[in-house]
This record gives sequence, structure tokens and C-alpha cells, in this order.
Amino acid sequence: MNYIGSKYKLLSFLYQNICNTVGDVESCVFCDLFAGTSVVGRYFKTKTKKVISNDIEYYSYVLNRNYIGNCKEFLYEAKIKELNELPKVDGFIYQNYCLGSGSGRQYFSDENGQKIDAIRLKIEEWMINKEISDDAYYFFLASLLESADRVANTASVYGAFLKKLKKSAQKTLILEPALFQIDQHNHEVYQEDANSLISKIQGDILYLDPPYNERQYGANYHLLNTIALYDNFTPKGKTGLRDYNRSAYCKKSDVLRNFDKLIKEARFSYIFLSYNNEGLMSDEDIKNTMSKYGCYTLVTTNYQRFKADSSREYTSDKTTEYLHILKKTNA
Repeated sequence: MNYIGSKYKLLSFLYQNICNTVGDVESCVFCDLFAGTSVVGRYFKTKTKKVISNDIEYYSYVLNRNYIGNCKEFLYEAKIKELNELPKVDGFIYQNYCLGSGSGRQYFSDENGQKIDAIRLKIEEWMINKEISDDAYYFFLASLLESADRVANTASVYGAFLKKLKKSAQKTLILEPALFQIDQHNHEVYQEDANSLISKIQGDILYLDPPYNERQYGANYHLLNTIALYDNFTPKGKTGLRDYNRSAYCKKSDVLRNFDKLIKEARFSYIFLSYNNEGLMSDEDIKNTMSKYGCYTLVTTNYQRFKADSSREYTSDKTTEYLHILKKTNA
């Protein structure tokens, strides 16, 4: 998925610097506390002893529950075929997020909105009737989220829809399996506030990738939550928003206090914070905070900027990613 703050292009940079700091990571417990689409956790899933994955958003929990939590192979081909061949349904997505229903919103073509509804309802029916396991439930939900995202009529995020169907949104949705890595480890997946969870977990490597600015993920990806939850509510305004979580890491007045508390309470030997040069916390703020709890170092790299809004003017196509490193003395 094209995701705000995705570390997909930075995985080798992260891995190299984590290994340079920690040494052998194969015996380590690795925690991805702000996991998003689980890109980093997936990368470390087969490289470490155990991954702890967390994100407060439900769509993220679904993706992480599949990609990190699922470890054992099961048969899925027949049910994927069945889901792809279902007759279309005028369900919640079509009624509220497609033009043909009269909603005034065009997040999906009419056909794709109806397909999403049909598939989502069938997955829930299977779960209620105990025709599939919990593991399979999250596998099929993750498959639907990613497949729906590929045909969404947006400029990468769901803060707004496009007036005309773009080329990729005109394609018919095909449910593709969200294949996960098989292993023998016992990983953990949570959907909690990071500052609440931190006192309940412990390990060796804590990787932090919190929001950098005021953009709330719950608002930017509200429709993924709606597909995942498939609950009954009245969408608000032109964009059809739902009530969403508001992160303290997106508030200038709250972020540093919450960050300090997180670092203080973390029971991990090594902490790595991904942040960029345009974040709410300054480099000096981060350095001063982390240095209170151990030995602090910093490495940086330049990479391509994520552009969710093509109309916005940027001073450069590149941005600087900072990897703040702490060897904690009181883990």
C-alpha cells in the first residue's frame, strides 16, 4: 500500500543500523510499536526470535494480525475464488461511498463498492458460522483491505475522493491473497495506545515510527477502518468521515511529554526512533529526551518524499530521515 510514512524504501537502512548497534538480532525480541501496514514487522519477522506488533487503528491491526500473527499455512484458494465470484451487493460501502447510490461520494466505482460489500459480508458470515478460523478471518480481511485500496479513487489517502474515476479505480476489483511468511515463532499483535501498552511488554529492540505531524491516520485512512469494522454509523460531511482516534503524537502541545514518558517506561535494551526533519519534535528535543535514559547516537539518510497531495508545493522531492538510537541503561 502507498502509505504515509511507509518505511518500505528504508528497510535495508534500518536493518543495517540496527544490526550495527545490536549485533546478532536472531535471538532478539523486536517490537514495532506504531506498526501501520506492518512493513517493518514483516521484514524482521524471520530475522528475529519474536515480533511484537501494535497499532491503535483497526485496519492496521487487521493487517498486522495477518502478516505478523499468522504463521501456519492453511488452504485459501477455493474461498478466494468463491469471494471473487460473489454476486454484487448494495451494501454499506456502495450506499455511502459510491456515486450510483446518490451519496455524492466516489471513493470507489459502483461495481467495486458492490463487490467490497459482497466480499465483506461473506467473510463475516463465515466467521459467525465458524466456517473459518480466526487466522483465516484476518487473512481474508487483510486481502480485502489491500485489494480495495488498489482500486480506490483517491490520491493515496482517504481524506478526499477524486471527482472523476482515475484509471486504476476503473479496473474491476480482484481479491488477491495477502500472503504471509510461515515460521515457528509465537508473535504478538496488539491494538492499543502505544503509551498504555509500553508498560505491559518488554524485549530487546523497540522500534518507534510515530506520526511526525498533525495528520491523523484515523482520518486519512477512515475508509479502511470502515471496511474492516463494517459497523453501522452515519458518515459525516462531504468525505463521509467516521469518529476516529486522535493521536497525542500529532499534537505539538502533547507530543514531547508523551514521548518522554514512552522512553522512560520502555523495558527494552535498544530503542530506535524513525523521525524526519519536518516533524513536530525538533532534533534537539529528541536528543535531550533520549539522552536522559542512556547512550544516544544519530544516523540519517535522504529518500523520496511521500506526496499525498500532488497540488501542494514542496521545496524538495527529498526529505531527511533521522534514526535516533538509544542504548538504554535502565531497561
